Amino acid sequence: MAYDLGAVVPLRWTVRDDAGTPADAGSVTLTLGLPDGTTVTVSPVAPASTGVYVHRYATVQAGRHTVRWVAFGLNAGAYTDSFDVRPAEPAAILSLADAKAMLNKTSDESDDEIRGWIESITAGIEGLCGPVVVQTVTEQHRVRHAGSIVLRRTPVLSLTSVQPVLTGGASYAVDDLIVDEATGVVERLDGGTLHGPLRITYLAGRRIVPAAITAAARIILQHLWRTQQGPARPQPGVGDYDVTEPVQGFGYAIPNRALQLLEPYRLPPGVA
Repeated sequence: MAYDLGAVVPLRWTVRDDAGTPADAGSVTLTLGLPDGTTVTVSPVAPASTGVYVHRYATVQAGRHTVRWVAFGLNAGAYTDSFDVRPAEPAAILSLADAKAMLNKTSDESDDEIRGWIESITAGIEGLCGPVVVQTVTEQHRVRHAGSIVLRRTPVLSLTSVQPVLTGGASYAVDDLIVDEATGVVERLDGGTLHGPLRITYLAGRRIVPAAITAAARIILQHLWRTQQGPARPQPGVGDYDVTEPVQGFGYAIPNRALQLLEPYRLPPGVA
């Protein structure tokens, strides 16, 4: 389960003696590895009850966090874990309310699991159709007096900046450039060449999400929820669980009716 940025994560570890019974250690240290490579150390951690050590960590960075508990002295031991923190604005084609309506869920007991599926489905659809949720993309392109640059994430909404990677390199004002939204091709308005390496920042995605993409996301959500929550796992080749059109990296995750809705928006072959 991923936590929202700013949420307080309850971290817990139980120290046990040789018989497997909860028992206090001589001392316990907790070290958190943050996504930016820095660490936070809490030492010593006092037991909340016999053998049970708890720390509530207020998150300040999005990304993967590592958790390392170490017990010293009496009942020495160690335990390592991890947790993820969502960015402040996670990409999501469906809102939680829309997803719950599709699944006929009225309570909040499954909200975190549903939100996780929404993130996964969004990534899957964007892998097939390009960015859907509006997002900032930064890329480096190495060009040598080229007439154009092809951005990697389409559709492109607008250019934000084009800056040199190397000191003393040429920069280009975005007002002097034109970008083809569908193909991501960037060219100079005066027909000149571009020279780099260049760091290009731009907005990609769709300000208006096509109804077919939203409908496909609902269908995929319902399908994945059913395969995970149903009384028995489906058998390949049976009903809507079967996917006869190969989708690299997805297997049986996307039913055919969702693929048909996405077809008009699929990226051309070879475009990621």
